[in-house]
Amino acid sequence: MLTLSEDRRHFLRDGKPFFWLGDTAWLLFQKLTFEEALVYLKNRAEKGFNVIQATLVHTDDYRNRTGSPALLQDDFARPNPDLAKDAYWPTVRRIVDAAAEMGLMMALLPSWGRFVSAGQLAGSTVDVYIDFLAWHFGDCENVIWLAGGDVRGSDAPKDFHRIGSRLREKCPNQLIGFHPFGRCSSSQWFQDAPWLDFHLFQSGHRRYDQMKLNQWDDKVDAETYVGEDNYKYVRHDRALTPVRPVLDGEPSYEFILQGLHDPTQPYWQTHDVRRYAYWSLLAGAAGFTYGSNAIMQFWRGTEEGSFGVLETWQEALHNPGSMQMTHVRRLMEEINWQTGKPAQEYLPDNTGEKYDYNLALKTDRAFCVYSYSGKPFTADTRALGATEAWWFDPVSGGKSYIGKIAPTERARFTPPNRRNGQNDWALLLKYSG
Repeated sequence: MLTLSEDRRHFLRDGKPFFWLGDTAWLLFQKLTFEEALVYLKNRAEKGFNVIQATLVHTDDYRNRTGSPALLQDDFARPNPDLAKDAYWPTVRRIVDAAAEMGLMMALLPSWGRFVSAGQLAGSTVDVYIDFLAWHFGDCENVIWLAGGDVRGSDAPKDFHRIGSRLREKCPNQLIGFHPFGRCSSSQWFQDAPWLDFHLFQSGHRRYDQMKLNQWDDKVDAETYVGEDNYKYVRHDRALTPVRPVLDGEPSYEFILQGLHDPTQPYWQTHDVRRYAYWSLLAGAAGFTYGSNAIMQFWRGTEEGSFGVLETWQEALHNPGSMQMTHVRRLMEEINWQTGKPAQEYLPDNTGEKYDYNLALKTDRAFCVYSYSGKPFTADTRALGATEAWWFDPVSGGKSYIGKIAPTERARFTPPNRRNGQNDWALLLKYSG
C-alpha cells in the first residue's frame, strides 16, 4: 500500500521510502492481450519501473483485444458486467493482479478526461461508475487513482471534484492524484481539494519556441507556461500549502514529434528524456514518469498511428531512454533523495539559462549537481565539509571516481567529454565525516 511520508513530500510503500518511477501506458487495457501485457509489465519491472500509468477507458471504441466492451451502449452508468475470463473488466483485474506480483503499482485513470469534459461521465453517472470501479479494484493494494486525463480541471470542475470525492469515499486507503492538460499542474484547480494526495504536472511536448502552434492544444492563457523548464513546476508546487508530493507525470516522450503536430519537426530524443528526469528530481520532485511515443499508444504498425510514431511498441520496449531510467532511480536511492532539499545556493556562478542551467540537490548523505550542457561549473563546498567526488554518467549509469574534495568557496568542476553526442553529467559529492 502506498502512503505519504511524515513530511508529506514523498511516498512510502509498506513504511519504506518509495521512489516513483513511472511509465506511460495509457492504452494498455484496450490495445494489449493479457499475454502481451505480461511481456510489457515484466520488461518494465526488470528495469526498475514501479508505477504504470494506464487509462481504464481511453478511446471511443471501448473494447479490448478480444472485442469485449468496457461499457454497454457506450454508457458509463452501464459498465459491462460480463465475468468471463477474457471479458473487459476481468482482464483488467488480471493485469492489475499480475502487476502486483511483479511489484508494480498501477496508477489508474477511470477514463480519459475528455469523457468528463464532454458530459459522458458526469453527474450521478460518476457515482455509478466509480462505485463499480471501487467494487473491482478497491481492495487492490497496488492501485493509485488519477482523475483527469490530459484535461484542464476547469473544463468540468464539479464532475472532477465528484470523481475525486467519490474515490476518496469508496477507496479510502488508495492515493489519488489528477493528470492535467499539457503545461499545467493539478495545483491550478485542486490545491485545496481534500481528496487530492499529490500534485502531478504535465510539462508536455513543446520546445521553448513553441508557445503557440495554432493547434487544438493552444491554451496559453490558461497555462503556466515555462517552456521546457519543468523544474519550475516543481518549485512552484513545493511552495504551496498544504504540502504534497510533486512530480512530472508527462514530460516529452521519447521519439515523439516536438510540438506533436508537425511532421517536419524533429523528434524528442533520449537525452531530452534524461534532462526532464534529472531537472525535476534535483528540484525536489518525489519521482518521475517516463514516456515512449510508441508504447503510450501501443502501436502495432498495422493501424494509423499518432504524433509521428516511428516504431511498434514491441520495438520501443528496448529504447535506451527506458533503460537509462534505471540509473536515475539507482542514483536517487543511493543519495537518499527523500531527505533532499534543492540547493541552488551552492552554485554561486549558475547564471546560465535554458540548457546551460544546472540543478543541485543536497541530502543527508550527498550533494548532487546535474549539468545538461556538460560545461564547467563552480560549487561552494564549504558547508559540505570534506567530501569524496565522482562523476555519474546518466547514459551508462557508471560512476568515475575523482578524489577527495577539500571545502572551498569556488570548487571548479569540468565534466568529462563523451565525444559522441550530448554531454550531460551528474556530479556526486559524498560526505566523508
